[in-house]
Amino acid sequence: MLPLRDDIPGRAAPLVTAGLICATVVAFLYQAALQWGPDPGGARAAREMIAEFGAVPCRLTGWLTGAVAGECGGAGGFPHPAVTVVSSMFLHAGPLPAGGSMLYLWIFGNGVEDTLGHGRFLVFYVGSGAAAIFAQMAVTPASPVPIVGAAGAVSGVLGAYLLLFPHARILTLVTFGFLLRIVRMPALIVLAFWVVLQCLDGFATFFGARGDAAGMTWLALAGGFGAGIGLLFLLRRRAHKSL
Repeated sequence: MLPLRDDIPGRAAPLVTAGLICATVVAFLYQAALQWGPDPGGARAAREMIAEFGAVPCRLTGWLTGAVAGECGGAGGFPHPAVTVVSSMFLHAGPLPAGGSMLYLWIFGNGVEDTLGHGRFLVFYVGSGAAAIFAQMAVTPASPVPIVGAAGAVSGVLGAYLLLFPHARILTLVTFGFLLRIVRMPALIVLAFWVVLQCLDGFATFFGARGDAAGMTWLALAGGFGAGIGLLFLLRRRAHKSL
């Protein structure tokens, strides 16, 4: 199942959505160049990049509680744990989670950005992603495995989209064995499919079971989804007051 576009007309160019996608793609291509490039030390450099700029639960716990983070402090305490909450959203454990998240952001982010406006949508995206990270951190506060991925932030976008456009239909490419068919499906079904895929990927990478980073679990996705709904009401109300 591959979503192609929705049937909600946009009023303005999705500048922030496009910018977030471009930044994520650039970050992933840099990761890939390190990981699979000719430099024999590139793979190690890619792991170190994730370790430094991913959201490490024990670092965040130490920062929030004022405790000494120990081995989780990173080299010279750089970057600050608060910075990694944002930077981790632009890193991914593999091409499938990166591509899937960006595809859904492109399709569903336009309508939410149209509703909130460019600046508020950026706050909305970062806030949803941060909520997802802290939700996952609450389960494993002492874990040294970095959390990476935009799935939590995109979950917030999907939660807001579902409230704003509950009757939207998505043009979707569906495969039946070797047969391909393009159909219009309710947004709810397409969004549920994405959540299932992200949960499966999250379980595959949880505690570093695959690679050196943890993907988003269902709890993190739920945190991002719930934050997206709450932020939609908050930021949309403020947007209307400013008119």
